Amino acid sequence: MIMMTGPRIITIANQKGGVGKTTTAINLATALAAIGEQVLIVDLDPQGNASTGLGIDRRERSVSSYDVLTGAMTLDEAAVQTAVPGLSIVPSTLDLLGVEMEIAGAPDRVLRLRNAVRASAERTNKFSYVLIDCPPSLNLLTLNSMAAADSVLVPLQCEFFALEGLSQLLETVEQVRQSINPSLTIQGIVLTMYDGRNNLANQVVEDVRAHMGEKVYETVIPRNVRVSEAPSHGKPAILYDLKCSGSQAYLQLASEVIRQERKLRAA
Repeated sequence: MIMMTGPRIITIANQKGGVGKTTTAINLATALAAIGEQVLIVDLDPQGNASTGLGIDRRERSVSSYDVLTGAMTLDEAAVQTAVPGLSIVPSTLDLLGVEMEIAGAPDRVLRLRNAVRASAERTNKFSYVLIDCPPSLNLLTLNSMAAADSVLVPLQCEFFALEGLSQLLETVEQVRQSINPSLTIQGIVLTMYDGRNNLANQVVEDVRAHMGEKVYETVIPRNVRVSEAPSHGKPAILYDLKCSGSQAYLQLASEVIRQERKLRAA
């Protein structure tokens, strides 16, 4: 297990929807928990797909990330244990749709999540990893996640406009670095929904690697029916079907992330 003085905070972000962001958050968190890490997912997407994908029924979400951002609850009070040992989640509700207006006038509006995570670490230091699942937009919720994070992990679909969307996200990361969080880095870019039979997908992989170099993970996540089915059963793909190609790819991605983390700790 990686020894840490506080949690490693990774935000999983892309302003485009349908790129595998939530699937990456759920399965990476599950893989980290499987090796003994204490992991927390913070669901900042009003759609609440990460919460649903981990089996947290909407009717059971009496507290949520909305309560954390408005200051009604601490991060620890809002965290719910999932069926995965070592993995908790702060679930999302549709209340998040109105949180921007509610905290827009507050001077610390972009620091609400960072303050909550730091307070949790000072109180209990329970979690070794905090993964933040962002909405598919560059709004106040995403800014809160980047202000709180050590790094940004970017799922990128193997499609024609991938690089165009990536450049916009990287600009946002740079703006946050300059104005709010100077230590924010790019954790890495993970290519998702890859279909090797598609010439365009292969071209996208080549282009992204040419532009971003070592920032792109070696692991490529394939299109996989079993991965798509898993959320409807309230399970990570790794638990739903460990042997499918998608689950195996996410395990390989987790191994890459862990090796990356160990290098950072040794530096």
